[in-house]
Amino acid sequence: MDVTQTMPAALTAGPAQYSEGTRNGDAVISSDFETFLKMLTAQMENQDPMNPIESSDYAVQLATFSGVEQQVRTNDLLDGLGTKLGLMGLSDIAGWVGMEARVAAPVLFDQTPVTLVPAPATGADETRLVVKNADGAIVENKIIPTSTDPIEWAGVDESGTPFPRGVYTFELVSSGNGRHLSTDAVQAYSKITESQNADGKLWLILESGQKIAADTVSAIREP
Repeated sequence: MDVTQTMPAALTAGPAQYSEGTRNGDAVISSDFETFLKMLTAQMENQDPMNPIESSDYAVQLATFSGVEQQVRTNDLLDGLGTKLGLMGLSDIAGWVGMEARVAAPVLFDQTPVTLVPAPATGADETRLVVKNADGAIVENKIIPTSTDPIEWAGVDESGTPFPRGVYTFELVSSGNGRHLSTDAVQAYSKITESQNADGKLWLILESGQKIAADTVSAIREP
């Protein structure tokens, strides 16, 4: 039986068409294809001449190998595409520098009001804003409306004297029926001073010096 007459043309091609490439994926594909051909040849040589293997079986084996080959090449393509998208993303968020990002992170207070966006816990009937300075000391602890509406934090004490210029953090303590429900960081608007691409992620540097992942930003606005 002339097997080459019934086998797909790809099986009769020499392995030279699959030369080793410069990438690891190409080298693996080349090596695996040579092994695949050796196994296929051994299978053909040792088949039962009274019950030869159907050409369709060879086609199935080739299709299986081709599927693996394409998956390896696809993975390599996606890796390269991911790097390119990362660079494109950095180019996009470069325009954010100088704008204000809404994020749960420490804020530099320069004695101008800071916009806060509280998010009360479900079932809360009382919310309390807790403000801490850079040393972690509480400088303000007051009840605020139980709402998701933005509020302006003036940054002044009970006598109306502004707090010192510095970095402050904001927490929202939610209570319901007299019971503590949660304590959560409050999102605030903070100026962006720099954008970075590091470790495969996009990062933003805030005016406070805080480094945050770009995907944690929930809103952007003009200062």
